[in-house]
Amino acid sequence: MKKAAVCWVAVGDGPALALWCVPLEGALLVVSGPGEQSAPGLADAGAARVTLRGDHGGRIVTWPARVTRLAPGTEEWQATAPLVAAKRLNAPGSAADLVERWAADGCALNRLLPAGAPDAAGTLPDTALAEEPRGASVVRAARKPFRLHKVRRR
Repeated sequence: MKKAAVCWVAVGDGPALALWCVPLEGALLVVSGPGEQSAPGLADAGAARVTLRGDHGGRIVTWPARVTRLAPGTEEWQATAPLVAAKRLNAPGSAADLVERWAADGCALNRLLPAGAPDAAGTLPDTALAEEPRGASVVRAARKPFRLHKVRRR
């Protein structure tokens, strides 16, 4: 968990979503909300299931997590949010500006703390569990490229 940069989080019976995370003191920290990654239901959840991958890209562990939302203005927020903001890639502005935006926009900063034993090695499926990609509003139909002149075939 110390090297995690991406985790898959499932809330309730929903699908597992790939989320960027920051490991800190035995927990994973995840930011979601306006202008950040979408994690439906995570901000209000009390529990979730977290899956982490290994160096080879495959799943190595799945464990139950207790979800705690850190509130802006609290001591925990003041200590944790700047550390998470500093690890945020491609963030517009400084880490301090990002923390202020998270607080103003109502973004959720959640701590995922292990709440039980991980799934035993024998209980993980042997199959790939690959699924069709979920639909998204950002997907567009690809157009044929514009060609000004005729392209000769060889």
